[in-house]
Amino acid sequence: IDAYRRSALGESESVTISGASGTGKSLLAVEAGKYVISSDGILISGKFDQLQQGKPFSALASAFNQYCGILLQNCELAPSKQKLAHQINHVLGREAHHLAKLIPNLASMLGLESNSIIHDEGCTNAQKRLQYLLCRFVEVISSTFAAPVTLFLDDLQWADSASIAAVNQFLLAGSLTSQDTH
Repeated sequence: IDAYRRSALGESESVTISGASGTGKSLLAVEAGKYVISSDGILISGKFDQLQQGKPFSALASAFNQYCGILLQNCELAPSKQKLAHQINHVLGREAHHLAKLIPNLASMLGLESNSIIHDEGCTNAQKRLQYLLCRFVEVISSTFAAPVTLFLDDLQWADSASIAAVNQFLLAGSLTSQDTH
């Protein structure tokens, strides 16, 4: 909770909950998440899966897809959805379609049809580009709503290296941003 409070003041924070299987780590995170939501923060969660290790960014994509899905389904959030879509288009421009391949609900939010999404799999730096775009996406979410973004990732032991690199980039970008504001 203290880490969340510091992040609400502009700091970048990372919290790791470790322990043996079945000791209540996920339950502890869910309870902390309730605090985040009650404090008008943004809670995004994803779960790594041993069987998805070969699929880069699987838990991140799932978490962001769930978040975009909530914005799409809740009529009360329509202004937020429109504001976020505008900001994503403004910040990412044509590059947004790369994220839309990874996050289907983002494609819906941006009005991209699946047949209009360009699949240029020949890019040798595709993972690095996605890491960069995911980081920008998180920045857009937090700056658009002026609320701290809490990303809960469960079963990190099954994370792929691309996801770990992206999370490290989130933290680095967040710490650079918070240093710039002091």
